Amino acid sequence: MGGRGETDFFSGEPLRALSTLVFSDNVDLQRSASLTFAEITERDVREVNRDTLEPILFLLQSPDIEVQRAASAALGNLAVNTENKVAIVLLGGLTPLIRQMMSPNVEVQCNAVGCITNLATHEDNKAKIARSGALGPLTRLAKSKDMRVQRNATGALLNMTHSETDENRQQLVNAGAIPVLVQLLSSSDVDVQYYCTTALSNIAVDANNRKKLAQNENRLIQSLVNLMDSSSPKVQCQAALALRNLASDEKYQLEIVRARGLAPLLRLLQSSYLPLILSAVACIRNISIHPLNESPIIDAGFLKPLVDLLGSTDNEEIQCHAISTLRNLAASSDRNKALVLEAGAVQKCKQLVLDVPLSVQSEMTAAIAVLALSDDLKTHLLNLGVFDVLIPLTDSQSIEVQGNSAAALGNLSSKVGDYSIFIQDWTEPNGGIHGYLKRFLASGDPTFQHIAIWTLLQLLESEDKKLINLIGKSEEIVQMIKTIADKQIDSDDEGEEDGEGEVITLAQRSLQLLGQGGKSSHIEG
Repeated sequence: MGGRGETDFFSGEPLRALSTLVFSDNVDLQRSASLTFAEITERDVREVNRDTLEPILFLLQSPDIEVQRAASAALGNLAVNTENKVAIVLLGGLTPLIRQMMSPNVEVQCNAVGCITNLATHEDNKAKIARSGALGPLTRLAKSKDMRVQRNATGALLNMTHSETDENRQQLVNAGAIPVLVQLLSSSDVDVQYYCTTALSNIAVDANNRKKLAQNENRLIQSLVNLMDSSSPKVQCQAALALRNLASDEKYQLEIVRARGLAPLLRLLQSSYLPLILSAVACIRNISIHPLNESPIIDAGFLKPLVDLLGSTDNEEIQCHAISTLRNLAASSDRNKALVLEAGAVQKCKQLVLDVPLSVQSEMTAAIAVLALSDDLKTHLLNLGVFDVLIPLTDSQSIEVQGNSAAALGNLSSKVGDYSIFIQDWTEPNGGIHGYLKRFLASGDPTFQHIAIWTLLQLLESEDKKLINLIGKSEEIVQMIKTIADKQIDSDDEGEEDGEGEVITLAQRSLQLLGQGGKSSHIEG
């Protein structure tokens, strides 16, 4: 068999010659054939047909260790090619590979698992592998003493979790993979850590799996928290993402804080590597949903770094997670609202909000609206000049941004003491408060009308004569309020009746304050 370099063994005469050796009953000839296949596939991987694959699959079934080892190496090499991945499984390659995974010989195990790892990257193969009985042996080999076998096996388990269907992940859980993956988080090998962390992160996407993890795996959170201090950025990243997925559940939101997860998350948040920042800020966003976590996160020093992230990157996802976290942190107490404001969150939003993507605008305006709920902060917010951005944004192309901006204006219009800024901004910028009220009243959208009339009522109750006079002089606004106040509620719309009824009541109250009320003629005895 001289001159292998030039010969094409994948077709014609050379392939026929090799096949003759394969199907002879002579073990030496079969060894020679299997080594040749291993060598040529090492050098040249291309799409092959069943004439090439069938002899190799036949060799896999040999009782001879040398033949098995070389044949599985050849198959693993060919399984790098996409078409071959599908063909190997269709030709029945899984059964002999599973048998080889159970071989006492470590080399044979290693090659067989490596081949399955390659086959498992193809979506068409995943369900077949899941149903073939391969997951049990793979899970057992993940605990192998041999590092190469362990790496290949955990890599295969990871590939099985990257799946479009939950079904394949479910099969993996049923095969007992979770305890093994959790145990291997404390492996000393960085690749194994990475494969297991990522696999668990994918498994944790599903709520039922999170329940299973919660019942049985008490070391999970602590191990993932420890891995956020790994020397490998990709492991740190996946550990934070796994915690993010787990923190979709309340139990885990609290547990991560208890396991001292905040300090490593803060370190990742302040790194200069974008994927690390993104995974950390996504994780802290979920953790911040729990009211009991607001103060611990603030006390751990997250406010300033979160505010800094808003302006230091133009990564939309990072900005969204950062401002959403700040809003969560301000949700429950006036103390925390004041601290979020002190950290410069509002100034930063004001500076950026007109130039960021809509998704970020929506989060920023929602955050300002939440802060504006605190009576102690209203004057401070007005003095920061938030009207300069909120008023134009009530005319945004996004319904969410319009609604959030109007809600913030509404919250700021109630019980402020000094209403001079409302007078100053009555017609400017962008049509001012007047333009905003007019637009929302004319919108025909019951929610928008409700916000506008409620805001108007706050302004009328301000007892600021100049402001009340401005409102009274706007014929358009007065006319629209009259129209709304005169509406008859259609009793067919049972569901909407409360909301609409409230809008009508607010409109009638506004007219009374404007001295245009007293129209009770609609009430029939």
